[in-house]
Amino acid sequence: MAPPVTRRPVGHHHGDLRNSLLRASLELVGERGPHGFTLAEASRRAGVSVTAPYKHFADRDALLAELATQGFRERNRFAAAVKGIEDPAEQLATFAAAYVRFAAEEPALFDVTFNAGLDKSRFSELATAGDEVARLLPPVARQLASTPDAAFDLLLRIAAAAHGVAVFLRQGLFGAGSAVLSDTEERATRTARAITRQDASS
Repeated sequence: MAPPVTRRPVGHHHGDLRNSLLRASLELVGERGPHGFTLAEASRRAGVSVTAPYKHFADRDALLAELATQGFRERNRFAAAVKGIEDPAEQLATFAAAYVRFAAEEPALFDVTFNAGLDKSRFSELATAGDEVARLLPPVARQLASTPDAAFDLLLRIAAAAHGVAVFLRQGLFGAGSAVLSDTEERATRTARAITRQDASS
């Protein structure tokens, strides 16, 4: 398991080739998106030969999968804020706000996590990291719904709404400035609460 990817500048000493390549690739994702660069470009950005990545990664998808795994872990870290809340409706509202904050604070990881189109069946660690929230939140939703299917539908609507709000934030649809993130988190919170209330009254 690779150490977390950080935002340190990429240098030319490669005692840690794997993380140098991951950092370089994450920079390129931030600039061009997950499909906007080649493994050779990542190598040049990291200051290594174009054959160096193959010591650690079978291909570009394998490298992106490691970044996406880190992205899911970061998303899960943000989502863990729900554990300190007793009210299940507020837990789901907090999850929606945390989802937005993850997108805002880790934009490149957000993009590679959700837009790389990776085959999870090929990368077991990616699948495991992606499923962690799926283990955390269904028991919360189950407290608010009459059946497991209804709980899944509730959670799906809240997650879809949070993802949409996060994407709109990334696209600048809510404006710019220091207050935009907190305002958008509150918007996601209100939306999740409204979905929960609607579900309860139906």
